[in-house]
Amino acid sequence: MTEASKNQPSWRAAAREAMQQATVAEAERRFGTAHPLYNYRWEHVIAVHTLAMKLAELTGADEEIVEAAVWLHDVAKDEGDDHPQEGAAFARDFLPETDFPPEKIEPVAEAIEQHMGLWRDEPLETLESQVLWDADKLTKLGLTAAFQWLGRRFAKGQTLTTRALIDTAEDTEWQSKTVESLHTDPARRAAARRLATFNKLWAELETELDGADLTGD
Repeated sequence: MTEASKNQPSWRAAAREAMQQATVAEAERRFGTAHPLYNYRWEHVIAVHTLAMKLAELTGADEEIVEAAVWLHDVAKDEGDDHPQEGAAFARDFLPETDFPPEKIEPVAEAIEQHMGLWRDEPLETLESQVLWDADKLTKLGLTAAFQWLGRRFAKGQTLTTRALIDTAEDTEWQSKTVESLHTDPARRAAARRLATFNKLWAELETELDGADLTGD
C-alpha cells in the first residue's frame, strides 16, 4: 500500500455506500419516500453480491473486480437503458478516489457496461463480466424473483389479484432465454433449478385456487 492510498477511503465501504445512497434516491423518486416498505433495488444488489462472490470463488474470477462491479452495477439505474454506460463512467471517476487497485478499474467498468439485458446472443469474453452478468440474471429467476417482484409491487402500492399474479408470472418466456444465456457452469445449473421452482410455484398456486387438489386433477 502506497502512502497516497493510506489516505484514501476503503473502496469496499465507499462503493457499498455509494450504491446504498443511489437506492435511497431511486426510492424517493419511485415511491416518494427514502424508506419504502420494500427497497427492491437494495434487496436486488445484496442478492447479486451474495451470488457473485460465490461464483467468483467457484470459477476463480478476480474477487476484487467482481465485488466492485457488483456494488456499482446499478448505481446509475435512474438513467434507464443507459445505466450500464453511466455506471461504468461513475466507476471510472469514483474508484480512483479510493484505495481500489488502479489496474483493475477498467475491468470493473467493462463488467458494468456489459451487464445489460435478460439474455445474450453472444457470450461475454472476460470471466469477471460473465460472473456479474450471471449473478445479476440469477436474481431474476426462481423464488428470489417471485418475492422481489411482489415486494416491488407492494412498495408501489399496486392493487393486484392472485389470478393476475399467476397470469403475469406465466408470461415469462424470456426466462428460458436467460437460462440459456448464462456463462458459468454453477450459474447454469442453479438457473435450471430456479426456473423449474418458479414454474412449479405458480402451477401449485393455480391448483389450489382451482381446488384441483381436492379431486387429484
